[in-house]
Amino acid sequence: MEYIETAINGVLVIEPRVFDDSRGYFFEAWKKEEFCQHVGPVDFVQDNESKSSFGVLRGLHFQKGECSQAKLVRVIKGKVVDVAVDMRRSSPTFGQHVMVELSEDNKRQFFIPKGFAHGFLVLSPEAVFTYKVDFPYAPQAEGGVRWDDPQLAIDWPISPEQVQTSEKDMKLPFLKEAYIFD
Repeated sequence: MEYIETAINGVLVIEPRVFDDSRGYFFEAWKKEEFCQHVGPVDFVQDNESKSSFGVLRGLHFQKGECSQAKLVRVIKGKVVDVAVDMRRSSPTFGQHVMVELSEDNKRQFFIPKGFAHGFLVLSPEAVFTYKVDFPYAPQAEGGVRWDDPQLAIDWPISPEQVQTSEKDMKLPFLKEAYIFD
C-alpha cells in the first residue's frame, strides 16, 4: 500500500496495490503491522457500514474528549467525496479541511486522526461506506459542525439544493460555536 500525506499532517490517503486478472481483483484492505509503521499504533475496536443514495451528506461529525475517534474509511460500492476538518485549536491547520474522492474503482482509504470532524457526500446513485474506529460510539460525546459553514469554505461538488442531510445535522453549530479540541 502507498501512504500519501495530505495538506494536513496526520491525515493520509492510502492506496492499495490491486491485483486484477480475468477472475476479478484482490487487494489487502488493511494490514495492522504495515499500517502501524506508517501511521503509528491505532487499536481499531469497531467496524461500521452505511448505505446512502445520491446527494446524501453525512457529517460533519466527531466524538468529544476522551471518546474521540480515529477513523479509517473507504467505499466498497459507489463514489463519495470524503472530508476531514481539523478541529484542534492548537493546530496550525485549525479549521482547514482535506477532501478526497473515495470509490469502489479507486479503492482508496482515508485515515482521519482524533481531533477531526468527518463527513462524506454521495456522488453515485448509491454508496456503501465502511469505516473502522478506535473508540466505540458514545452518544453523550457526539459533536459536529455544519457542513455548509462559510468559514470552512468546503467546495462540495453538487449544489446545496441537491444535498440530503438529516435534521440533526442541519442543527449542528457553525465552527465559531462548535466544540474545539485543545
